[in-house]
Amino acid sequence: MYPNLYFFLKDVFGIEPWAWTKFVNSFGFFVAIAFIVCAIVLAKELKRKERQGLLFPVEETITVGKPATAAELIINAILGFVVGYKALGIFLNQDQVSPQEYIFSGSGSVGGGILLAALFVFLKYREKNKQKLAKPEERKIRVWPHERVGDITIFAAIFGFLGAKIFDNLENWDRFIQDPIGNLLSPSGLTFYGGLICATIAILWFARKKKISIRHLVDAAAPVLMLAYGLGRIGCQVSGDGDWGILNSAYITDINTGKAVPAQPGDFERTIQANRAIYTAEFGTDSIPHKSVKAPSFLPVWAVAYAYPHNVNEQGFKLANCEGDHCNALPVPVFPTPLYEIITCLLLFGVLMAIRGKFTMPGQLFSIYLILNGLERFFIEKIRVNTKYDNLPFHPTQAEIISSLLVIGGIALFFWVKRK
Repeated sequence: MYPNLYFFLKDVFGIEPWAWTKFVNSFGFFVAIAFIVCAIVLAKELKRKERQGLLFPVEETITVGKPATAAELIINAILGFVVGYKALGIFLNQDQVSPQEYIFSGSGSVGGGILLAALFVFLKYREKNKQKLAKPEERKIRVWPHERVGDITIFAAIFGFLGAKIFDNLENWDRFIQDPIGNLLSPSGLTFYGGLICATIAILWFARKKKISIRHLVDAAAPVLMLAYGLGRIGCQVSGDGDWGILNSAYITDINTGKAVPAQPGDFERTIQANRAIYTAEFGTDSIPHKSVKAPSFLPVWAVAYAYPHNVNEQGFKLANCEGDHCNALPVPVFPTPLYEIITCLLLFGVLMAIRGKFTMPGQLFSIYLILNGLERFFIEKIRVNTKYDNLPFHPTQAEIISSLLVIGGIALFFWVKRK
């Protein structure tokens, strides 16, 4: 596991990296990569639809030649101060607090905040000064849908994060009511479907406001959403963020290497008993979900039983001969469900890209995405650790409920679009 760049450089190159590399978080890195790559793919898909005459530009009136206003300079100063206060503070903090905890704390660098605030104000002033005219004038410009991908990405990031936090706390209501503020501000705990739902609502509102055809937009976004999910799951797998499967009782973890080794009769029960405190804290019950599955000869053991050594959450027992942070591994290996979702979603991305030209009715490709996404998540939930709703029939998880609704909604949308 590589919770940050430090562990990657140390393991791959066998060197002692700079201390600041500990603050390059691997999960955040892959999420950022997902946003960048998906923004590029979405822009290409929108351009393709524009060439086909399915999407059109919107004429807007803008005022050019005006100097920077006081409001613009103040907004840039505030933004610069916040970024500088936190970004520079992360690299200068001596306690080596994790970036997530540091960002959500009150700590920061006042000097860094003032420096970046001044820089942001200067850059905005210079930009506006270069465009300044003796007399400001209004001009009409045409804005194509692909030129709004930057705004769409920002909406997806902001509302996706908020939705992921909200749905995570709804799913773990007992934990939330014990410390509402702490759970809302906590950097951990994100639910994919919450992010997807809230980000989708925000983007649809933005598209309607900017007169972008929603049916063609969602079709263009369908393969991109599958790609984003697959790339984001790489961060989960690499960092070991706790988003893994149930225990594989066919193996136990070697205390020295953190690798899975075959369990002998009684090993699983003894390991659970020896680590009772760890599993009680995780599951809150003596009923530990597990399945016994041995790796077939053509697959490595870690493909079905992985202990997530050096995981970013520091869950499990302390590895022997390991000092410092992130020295934990799970006592009993689990099914690496993020790995399964990476492979599945990247393959489904390829499928959606391959068939996107075969559906001429706008909305049908998106309906297929809903069906595929729902099926993928529904079946992965069967071997994934998640909170169940015990007061509902069949004791479903939140993801199982939402994924079932996505499949039903996708089927209904497919035939409704076809009929319409």
